[in-house]
Amino acid sequence: MAEYSLKVTTGSMLHAGTFDNLYVTLIGTERQSECTQLTSLGLDDTNGKVGTFAVTTLFTLGCLLFLKMEKDPLEKDWFCSTIVVTTPEGDEMIFPCHRWLSKGEFVLLRGGRATKAFEDLHPKLVDQRKKELVQQKIIYKWASYAEGLPYMVDIKDKNALPAESRFSFSRAFELQNSKKEIYAEFELKGLTDLNQQFESFEALKMASLVKKTPLAEYVSEHWKDDDFFGYQFLNGINPFIIQRCSKLPSNFPLTEEMVQPFLAIGSSLNAEMKKGNIFLGDYKIMEGLSTKVIDGKPTVVTPALCLLYLNPQKKLLPIAIQLSQQPSEENPIFLPTDSESDWMLAKMFVRSADALHHLLVSHLLRTHLLPEVFTMATLRNLPKNHPLHKLLTPHHRFTIPINILARETLLGPGQFFSKTSLDKEGQLELMRRGLSRTTYSSLCLPENIAARGLESIPNFHFRDDALRLWSIINSFIQSMVAYYYPSDSEVSADSELQEWINEIFYYGFLGNDDSGFPSSLQTVEELIQVVTTVVFTSSATHSAGNRGQFDHLGWIPNGPLSLNKAPPTTKEQSSMEDILAYLPKKSGAILVMSSTWLFRGNFSDFEPLGTYPEQRFAEPAALQMVKDFQAVLSSLSVAITMRNSKLELPFNYLNPKEIENSPGI
Repeated sequence: MAEYSLKVTTGSMLHAGTFDNLYVTLIGTERQSECTQLTSLGLDDTNGKVGTFAVTTLFTLGCLLFLKMEKDPLEKDWFCSTIVVTTPEGDEMIFPCHRWLSKGEFVLLRGGRATKAFEDLHPKLVDQRKKELVQQKIIYKWASYAEGLPYMVDIKDKNALPAESRFSFSRAFELQNSKKEIYAEFELKGLTDLNQQFESFEALKMASLVKKTPLAEYVSEHWKDDDFFGYQFLNGINPFIIQRCSKLPSNFPLTEEMVQPFLAIGSSLNAEMKKGNIFLGDYKIMEGLSTKVIDGKPTVVTPALCLLYLNPQKKLLPIAIQLSQQPSEENPIFLPTDSESDWMLAKMFVRSADALHHLLVSHLLRTHLLPEVFTMATLRNLPKNHPLHKLLTPHHRFTIPINILARETLLGPGQFFSKTSLDKEGQLELMRRGLSRTTYSSLCLPENIAARGLESIPNFHFRDDALRLWSIINSFIQSMVAYYYPSDSEVSADSELQEWINEIFYYGFLGNDDSGFPSSLQTVEELIQVVTTVVFTSSATHSAGNRGQFDHLGWIPNGPLSLNKAPPTTKEQSSMEDILAYLPKKSGAILVMSSTWLFRGNFSDFEPLGTYPEQRFAEPAALQMVKDFQAVLSSLSVAITMRNSKLELPFNYLNPKEIENSPGI
């Protein structure tokens, strides 16, 4: 007789346990065991419970290939975390599961080392690997969301997803409950469903303080300040627009006389450009977008040009704003010496364009829609035992259900994006343009920073933290990839990997060669760069834009998503009293405040960057690499916290302990 000892671990999440009968069959190279019932004494309805069982056979089974786990068709679902099998010879083999088993369902688990397709030699392993991917492609089918945009999953109801791809019970509950709570708070103050303008900035501030953070309060006090306006180009939620300016665009007819008063004494615009102190925010991407009609008049989104100057005190200040791309008498260049209201309106239109670009391009497109493609490609092409599936799964967590929810509750009629200046076609067109301008190098943070000439501008905390994070993630990925792919030939020979990258190229970048994104991978170095980009985009880039949305957009004048009047076409025609009339009505403002508060995403099942709570790797070397990764991230977190303690405005959006592994909100 041969006895195999089993340790079966239930997941630690809410409602994970079960009282149901479970059955296990061990399958080896020589034979398989009888289907054995696991006594209910070993497991119960407790989360995180570990049950110990035994499977007895007449003879040893040979090398273990699979473990088949079945569940009675009786009570509720059960979440199986891992099963550790100890063979009669004393060898341990981990069978990762990390999924829900529904009534009467079974799962065939693979144990041991992560493998690539060409490393599986036993016919049963080869056959099961193929069957798994066939089944995954049946479940996760591609669908077109809109022409010119990345493809999406062909499932419209998040509850129709397989259990392992859905939100956890706790996250689903907290999302719904948080939404109810914040709307109740606004309702108590009589601030919902009001089709009126705010009577005063004081009334607007009272509404904005229903929910508050220290930075949001700072924004409400300093939104008019030029130095804070400039600061947000670097450390706000959209630090992807600004670039160094060495030559003025031909459609921005500034003269030396216009800007000389704002430069250092005795200097000139040309001299400051040569020193590298002039920067440009160009919103040409917004030109000609289709907008909504309010009270019979179309709203306006301005494709602005904003020139900024890094002064001797190392403050980045706006020195000229042109609100349309084509110069004309009706498109004046606004200057800091103009009337307070003219200059304020010009900055508000820039901030509005920036907020829309952030929401639809920098955030939704690049850190939600593209990561959905990454996730789909992994689920469809990399079986669970593939090393990259194990590595990337934490960075795909909740990506698909949050995107389904976003398409339903943010992009649907009457929802969040309907309160912006852009109509539905304008929103889609902006994202189309955003995708056509998204290149592989623009997603690779070091190349992005260098291409915009921002390597040395001071007080650029986003850059400093992001580059350190990129380096840490890249080093971790390099170690992991080199361990599983010791040579270039193993990369090129991995057919599943080639399918994975090809689907990302085709369904994410629409087969556009100009994007620079690869359609195949031939070297270890190429693979490291791609995986680093996928992980960084899904975690750090998402966090940089997501965590601060309430901070910077909760005070509506700092980033209005809709402006109700056309921009001024002449100077000296506005007053500070007019500014409120430009801002959204109460109902739209409250929706923005409440939604951006929810986007902050403080959930009980939050998994910070580098956390791999589900043990998927069995190899000690891989597990040690994860520990080393976590240690370096922890050191960076300490360094950022120390840096922030000395700043008037702490920048914490890229603190590793504040970054979620995936774009799950």
